[in-house]
Amino acid sequence: MGFTFIKVRVYNFDLSMWEDIEVLVDSGAIYTSIPRNILEKLGLKPIAKQKLRLFSAEVVERDIGGVVVEYEGRRAIVPVIFGESGDIPVLGVTALESLGYQLDPVTKKLKPVELLMV
Repeated sequence: MGFTFIKVRVYNFDLSMWEDIEVLVDSGAIYTSIPRNILEKLGLKPIAKQKLRLFSAEVVERDIGGVVVEYEGRRAIVPVIFGESGDIPVLGVTALESLGYQLDPVTKKLKPVELLMV
């Protein structure tokens, strides 16, 4: 079983500033995690703190906010963890679903899915 990394563009809310970043696609993660220094460079600020459990079972506290994420021309506003030193940049399932993609477990690539309004 391998890992899937993709390049995404993250923006501030008025789309006037952006950064390109490589992220690990993790359909088991709820949130997206982007390094704090990139989010702060974009002028984004956290709105809350959240306790999160790591894969190792350790519980950490991180700042949470929002960011615009773009992949292959599709954009969405998604919740984001302000990643600290040592945190891996991750694209979580909330962002995947908001952008209209799913991870194909066989090909390890993202494929578009139909968005439903129900």
